[in-house]
Amino acid sequence: MTVMAERTSSQMSVAMFERIAEFAAHEDETVSFEFIGGRIGVKKVTNGNHGEIAMWLVFQCKQARPELTLNTTNQGLKVEAYRRGRARPDALLAPVGHFGGQGDWADAKGVLMAVEITSYDADTHNRDRLEKPRTYAEAGIPVYLLIDRDNLSILVHSDPDMEDGYRDIHVVRLGGKVTLPDPVGIELDTEDLKQYVD
Repeated sequence: MTVMAERTSSQMSVAMFERIAEFAAHEDETVSFEFIGGRIGVKKVTNGNHGEIAMWLVFQCKQARPELTLNTTNQGLKVEAYRRGRARPDALLAPVGHFGGQGDWADAKGVLMAVEITSYDADTHNRDRLEKPRTYAEAGIPVYLLIDRDNLSILVHSDPDMEDGYRDIHVVRLGGKVTLPDPVGIELDTEDLKQYVD
């Protein structure tokens, strides 16, 4: 679950946010922080079904593309135009070793796909369906995969544009087959995911 709060001062800098997020991480490991659209978001630890979906996707990606890794370790990412935002996607697909030495907030360059899995909270609509697609497109991430448990669907966003967000959005009903376009180039049969929508 993520709760977004308006920043209290127009003077909030990315450096200030990073200090707040680092301090909070030491105090409470059940939450992590994001900074998107000038707002701080608090992202709570997910439930078991959420984790099962992520692990299913790890297996599918590794089986299809062994030279890539789907990172599900809460890796932070520099996002938005000019890398002013900070996000913690549910998963990031990149070449093996890509995040080595990059620290808490890695550059989005070289990331092939960002993944979000909806949570059952009040902010999931704004966060996962509106803010994240725009944010990841601005960062130049080629594919954004949204596994939408509320709507029982898979949304594949591709063809990112800094101004318009993703220009192509393909929607498949959960249980169907979906192709993740290049540079990902993986086909997924999502039938198994239907058991994890609760």
